[in-house]
Amino acid sequence: MALPIMAKATAVWLVDNTTCSFKQIADFCGLHELEVNGIADGEVASGIKGFDPIANTQLDRDEISRAENNPAHKLQLKYNPAAEGELKRKGPRYTPLSKRQDRPSAIAWLVKFHPELADGQISKLVGTTKPTIQAIRERSHWNINNILPVDPVALGMCKQIELDAAVQKAAAKKAKAGEVMSDDERMKLVSTEQSLQTDIAPKAPANMSGLETFSLSSDAAEEASEPEEKEYANADSLFNLPSGSDTDEDDDK
Repeated sequence: MALPIMAKATAVWLVDNTTCSFKQIADFCGLHELEVNGIADGEVASGIKGFDPIANTQLDRDEISRAENNPAHKLQLKYNPAAEGELKRKGPRYTPLSKRQDRPSAIAWLVKFHPELADGQISKLVGTTKPTIQAIRERSHWNINNILPVDPVALGMCKQIELDAAVQKAAAKKAKAGEVMSDDERMKLVSTEQSLQTDIAPKAPANMSGLETFSLSSDAAEEASEPEEKEYANADSLFNLPSGSDTDEDDDK
């Protein structure tokens, strides 16, 4: 179902200017019924100004009257020919100006932790261009020394569901090509929920595979546990002169 533009502001206007039920407003604006209840109580969207759907040709007065007279009636968005096919638009994702500076960090994270993703998939996830992705892959980007990999989901540039879908698509493509995946690659190619449910036994590092375990004997263990006693020189012996030296001084006098 298509939603009105500025849905929350439209809900504010409907709460203030109509007697429609919370459920009717919630269904029309794509909100939860409790959220509309919070708008009516002043706890939600307190600083948002109402957006008149009648003046913006999203609803007409007769549709609102039918909804007010019949609580079971669902508000229908007015047909707008200009919006036809808008949801099917293809192309790179639009990135707000406030987040465009974080785009290289998101690309670096995807390139580092998901090298199986194609440039086109990364471009759709974070809304960038293929030359930028290629420059970060080859470390020829002009600001490569200051770019730190950051999860694009944490930056708000894509959703976890979208990232999981792209990773699963890459996994299916790699499996179809017949390439053998290691355990580490398999963990990267599954979704977040699946990776949390996997039970893979931990492996010892390769440099520890040749080490042999040994046990200390009781005597050796006691010797290792006892600290070594160091012999230190007596401080008094350094300052007390021998008795012969006193007699030599008296003879000189």
